[in-house]
Formats: sequence, C-alpha cells, structure tokens
Amino acid sequence: MSTERRKKHGQFTSSWGFVLSAVGSAVGMANVWGFPAKMGSNGGGAFLIAYLLFILLFGTVGLSAEYAVGRRAHTGTLGSYRMAWASRKESLSRAGGVLGWLPLAGSMCIAIGYAVIIAYVLKAFYSSVTGSLMTADTAAWFDSFSLADYSVVPFHAIVVVGTLLTLLLGARSIEKSNKVMMPLFFVIFAVLAVRVAFLPGAAEGYRYMFSFRWEELLDPMVWIWAMGQAFFSLSITGSGMIVYGAYLHPEEDVVSLAKQTALFDTIAALVAALVIIPACFAYGLDVGAGPSLLFVTLPRILQDIPLGQLFAIILYTAMVFAGVSSLQNMFEAVGESLLHKFPKLNRRLVLVILCVVCLGIGVNMEPIFKWGPWMDIVSIYIIPIGATLGAASWFWVMRRWELMEEINRGAKRPAGGLWYSVGRYVYVPCAVILCCVALFLKVAF
Repeated sequence: MSTERRKKHGQFTSSWGFVLSAVGSAVGMANVWGFPAKMGSNGGGAFLIAYLLFILLFGTVGLSAEYAVGRRAHTGTLGSYRMAWASRKESLSRAGGVLGWLPLAGSMCIAIGYAVIIAYVLKAFYSSVTGSLMTADTAAWFDSFSLADYSVVPFHAIVVVGTLLTLLLGARSIEKSNKVMMPLFFVIFAVLAVRVAFLPGAAEGYRYMFSFRWEELLDPMVWIWAMGQAFFSLSITGSGMIVYGAYLHPEEDVVSLAKQTALFDTIAALVAALVIIPACFAYGLDVGAGPSLLFVTLPRILQDIPLGQLFAIILYTAMVFAGVSSLQNMFEAVGESLLHKFPKLNRRLVLVILCVVCLGIGVNMEPIFKWGPWMDIVSIYIIPIGATLGAASWFWVMRRWELMEEINRGAKRPAGGLWYSVGRYVYVPCAVILCCVALFLKVAF
C-alpha cells in the first residue's frame, strides 16, 4: 500500500481500537449459537478445555501471523499472497496473487449469506420493539419469514447499506464504530447472563458447563470440534484479519494484539454460553438447536420472564452489533483487495459494487433452505481450503526471516524459533486436518 493509499484507508489510531475491531470481526454467530451448541453436545467442560488450548495456539501463532503478513504487505488478501510467494521467488508472485482470490471469494460468499442471518436478527429486534414477538408462537413466527422468499428485504437492505456506510473512511470508521458496538455487546450479554442466573434450574446448566468429564477427552471428535470452533471463531481464514493487519502501526506488537483478540473472543463465547446453556436447561430445551436457538428457543424463554420484552430488545441489539462488526471485516477484505488490484477505482464506487452484489444475490436466498446450503458449501469447501492456503503460505512458502522480522517489529518480547516451529509443525497441520475433515466428512465448522 503506497503512502497515498495508506492515507486514504487510514490506520488504527490505538491498540484498543484495533483489538475491538478485530474482536468485532471474530465475535459473531459462531460465538452466540455455535459455541454453546458445540459445547453442549461435546462434553461440556471437556470441550472447554480442548477449546481453550486451541484458542491459545491459534491466537498466538495463526492470528498473529495474519496480522504480521498484512502489515508487511501494507495491503490485504491479494497483495499479501503475492508478497508471501514473491519472498520465496519473484516469479511466484503471480501464483500467489491467483491463490489469494480463493480466500477472498470465501469472504465475499460468507458475507452474502451472513447478511441474510443479520437481517433475521434485525427483524427479531423490530418484532421485539413492537412487542409482537412477545405474544407470537415463536416457531410459527420464525417459519413465517425463514421459509418464505423475499421476506426480510427491508431489513436485509438496512444491514448491507448500513454496514457499508461504516466503511466509508476505512480503518478510522471501522475503529470508531467498534469502539461503540463491542463494549455494548459485552455489557448487554453480561446483563442477560445475570438475568438468566435467576431462572429456576439454571444451576443445572452451570454444572453441565463446568463439570469436567475427563473421559470425554478420549473422544477424537471432541478435539476436532473444539479445534474447528477455535479456528474459525478467530476468523483465521487467510483473508479477513490480514486487511486489519495492513492498517496496523509498525510499532504495534502483533503477537500481543493477537492474544488480546483471542482473549476477548473467548470471553464473548463464554458469556454467550452463560446465557444460552443455563436458559436451555431451565426450560428443558435443546442447546444444540442452531439458528432456531436464537429465533425460537430464546424468544420463548423471554416471553415467560418479567421484563421479557426489554431483555429481548437488549439481546437482539447485541446480536446486531456482533453481526455488523463481523460483516465489516468481510466487506473490507474484499473492498481493499479490489482497490489494490484496480487502483483507478475509488472507495465509494467499490462499496456500491459490493452492495449491489451482496443484495443482488442475497435477496434471492432469504429462506433458510436457500442460505443454509449456501453457507454449508462455503464453510465446507471454500473457507477451509482458503484458511489452509493461508497457513501454508505464511509458514512454508514465505521466507522465514521476513515473517519473523515482521512478527518481532514492535514486539516487547521477540518471538524466536519455537514460535515459528509451532506455526510450521503444529498450526499448519491443524489447518490441514480441519480442511480434510471438512472436505471428506462434509463438516461445516
């Protein structure tokens, strides 16, 4: 990224602003319904142990590598892959640039489907404000728009256009919006967790979460699910986090920032679990219900408790914030790469193009039976392959000294050979394993 383009895109003005923006990207549906569901169906505390180990590994090595690569390339996905492959041999830069299109396509494809989900959330927020959700049969209410074509178009448009408007100023507007959205997200879910704690039967949910059934750790699938949840919860997809790294100041410690991102992402997942799992135990409901957990199960619970409408508004406000902050990252990854590839384009035009593409495709798959398979295809094929390409590019293709130089730029405690070896011989094989599981077992993490 040239000096002129760096001025146009801006930089994050503070470490805290960067961390909140990165956490905003990482925190999303994977935390709110994915983590509690996987934790609930994979041994509770045993899953949590495995998950925390993988979060530590992926946060320290994988996420920091993506931040560092983006910062070294001074640009996002396409330019970073070109840089990484050119470091090995200049003639390989074109190959790297071509490979970079796959994880970039993954970001756009996941954004198209993700925008539909957030449109559902915004509809739930609206129904909470009007009070209609508090008297409805939640299953019938959910079916009324999740099974119908063009059922959430106004909410869909608000989500996409609103998110893109927050990207007009690049890093500066991303940072400003996340400084508001993410603290509110944590406060809101903390309030909900306190309320749920007073539900009769909630204690059973806590016992389930924090009882460590060690025999569950002998089940390889517990480790696989924990690995997948940790990997993709941190958005280490070989695309999105790279562009945030490109907006980092050279004096920032990328390993420290990656650890902070992983910490707050984990807190978000645990707080969500402290809301979802005890509430499900209190009402005898299935904690692994997926999307219906957010749109059928929780509204049913909220209907039965005092001030339920207020708590419904609070819940869906938090979910809108989490969704928009994740969508920001997906759009920014694609938009920045297009500006890098086609420098004559201006930022506003690129954002308009993204809006047209996202809505043009997305409005035609608003029913869950359309966006569900779309998201499965992206999650099973495109994202795992893209993430593996990224991991291999940083630790097996890119010159070691170039990666280490950038990792240690601004570092308070420089990383050494152990960090690199863990990345090369542990992190990359983990990415390959997840990719193989996804492709051959058709698992959408």
